[in-house]
Amino acid sequence: MNKPLRRIAIFCGLLVLALLIRDNWLQYVKADTLREDPDNRRVLIARYATPRGDIIVDGKAITGHAETTSGDFKYKRTYQDGAMWAPVTGFVSQSYGATQLESIEDGILTGNDDRLFFRNTLDMLTGKPKEGGNVVTTLNAAAQKAAYDGLKKQGGKGAVAALDPTTGKILALASYPSYDPSTIAGGSKADGEAWKKLDKKNNPADPMLNRALREVYPPGSTFKVVTAAAALENGLYKDADSPTKSPLPWTMPGTTTQLPNEGNIPCKNATLRVALQVSCNTVFGKVGSDLGNDKMLEEAKKFGFDEEQFTPVRSSASVFSKDMAPSEVALSSIGQFNTAASPLQMAMVASAVANNGTLMKPYMVDSLQAPNLDPLEQTEPEKMSEPLSAENAQILQSMMETVVKDGTGKKAQISGVTVGGKTGTAQQGENNSKNPYAWFISYAKVGDSSPVAVAVVIQDDDAEARENISGGGLAAPIAKNVMEAVINSQK
Repeated sequence: MNKPLRRIAIFCGLLVLALLIRDNWLQYVKADTLREDPDNRRVLIARYATPRGDIIVDGKAITGHAETTSGDFKYKRTYQDGAMWAPVTGFVSQSYGATQLESIEDGILTGNDDRLFFRNTLDMLTGKPKEGGNVVTTLNAAAQKAAYDGLKKQGGKGAVAALDPTTGKILALASYPSYDPSTIAGGSKADGEAWKKLDKKNNPADPMLNRALREVYPPGSTFKVVTAAAALENGLYKDADSPTKSPLPWTMPGTTTQLPNEGNIPCKNATLRVALQVSCNTVFGKVGSDLGNDKMLEEAKKFGFDEEQFTPVRSSASVFSKDMAPSEVALSSIGQFNTAASPLQMAMVASAVANNGTLMKPYMVDSLQAPNLDPLEQTEPEKMSEPLSAENAQILQSMMETVVKDGTGKKAQISGVTVGGKTGTAQQGENNSKNPYAWFISYAKVGDSSPVAVAVVIQDDDAEARENISGGGLAAPIAKNVMEAVINSQK
């Protein structure tokens, strides 16, 4: 071969080699990146070419699918009672992506999860259409309906979280106002208009905000349950019925400011039981100040504060601050100052007390299923922490049960059921200028078991009279209905 031909042959060989290298680079190294690229239209077409698997509650699908009438996406997602379930499901949209369970469990629901590889391969060989798997939740449909209907009837903004204290299963997760994910599932002009109406810029009610998980509020007097637990665990007081060293009035340390109570209530040297029953700020503010920032923070963290929770949907971290002055610790210990909590967090507090001091990790996915309903993954209950001893938990139970029997939580009473609870009315705005938040946390006991713990928060900005806003008046009836729904569903 002469020299010019040899050069041309070498050059052509290098071109072929470069082409092979490039082809292998795209197929093996860049395959995942290209497949997951949101601008890859072929991936999106394939994603909506087959029906999506379902999210299951109580054995029934709360999601579905429908064929589209235009465009190159064959199927879109549909939802049953979408607004009620939106804080659980999130949404999946041809135009706007996916959130919450729809996003986290997308691989199972689309059938693209690696655990379905062999099944998909077999289906491809046999010509069977590809199918998505199912996500089976821990939710209780009756409890969810009671929670959502209660919030809707109240009419303001609010949220409910309910747990099974013995396992950590999430039984209800409601937020109001809400939205129907079906309205934004497609790619039509109507879906775009619906999206604009849901955007916070255009809708101050922010219906897409998951208030049960992603919003934190000052918990007000419901946090006194954590402060009482800290007092018992640290030996500041050993029982519920001995007088506390609580003068009235009480001036917060380092200040000339007296911490006020709400109304003329018997708080001077009150026992922990009476102080929780009538909600004494002075008693629990002084308890927090006496224990100090470090001990209060340590106890709050045992309940889950200062840490995000993954259910698997992420819940915002609740807050109890460090490096505070003694007066700030006092205010924080009654659920004010910087203290903030999600409804899920306060349900966890009630849950730990109800479960004799053991806090179970909250979760809402019970299992994942293949399209033929074969199990792929089962969630096992997991202990998260031990915020208080069984003995102290039972003392605190007796205190919370007094709140419902003889105190501010009477509207949560259920005939034939032992209910423990704590009301809260938390200040909002500078100098308490806005209407307060109404809270109630509770649990129900049937025999020796506690099947449910609940937290409810109501934000009623339109209420004409501040005195009409209270945890016992607004939030406790909703908690009662949720607890009754769980108990009745287990009969």
